[in-house]
Amino acid sequence: MSRAVCPGSFDPIHNGHIEVISRAARLFDEVIVAVSRNYAKKYRFDLEQRMDLCSRSLAQLPTVKVLPLGDGLLADFCAEHGANALVKGLRSGLDFDYELPMATMNRHLADVDTVFLPTDSQFAHVSSSLLKEVAALGGDIRPFVPDVVHERLVQRD
Repeated sequence: MSRAVCPGSFDPIHNGHIEVISRAARLFDEVIVAVSRNYAKKYRFDLEQRMDLCSRSLAQLPTVKVLPLGDGLLADFCAEHGANALVKGLRSGLDFDYELPMATMNRHLADVDTVFLPTDSQFAHVSSSLLKEVAALGGDIRPFVPDVVHERLVQRD
């Protein structure tokens, strides 16, 4: 069985993430969405909320499950869960430049390969940070997020 891990903070998950995860689900038997926690980073939603938003947003994909990444190395998480691949969405060459060294390190640490999937062009400009900012200023982000995420962002503003 082929299993891939799609890691991220998903603060919050958006349609660009979902598009990449959906494509990964067609390539692999199982996809684990690993929701990360970085204590140095300030999140809009806590880990449990982000996991809930991911689970609800990905419910239509039966081979996708959502787990917390934990505090260790991503390479160790992949080994622990029997994943032979990581999936990373790329919006631009800047994303590739950022992700390539990590992909090489993960291959050396856990013999896990990284599969880069270019995002659909309609989401190339979308990031969680930008969506949070636009929502906070009253902009309409509904075309870019699942309904459950939109509702939670509006509740919190």
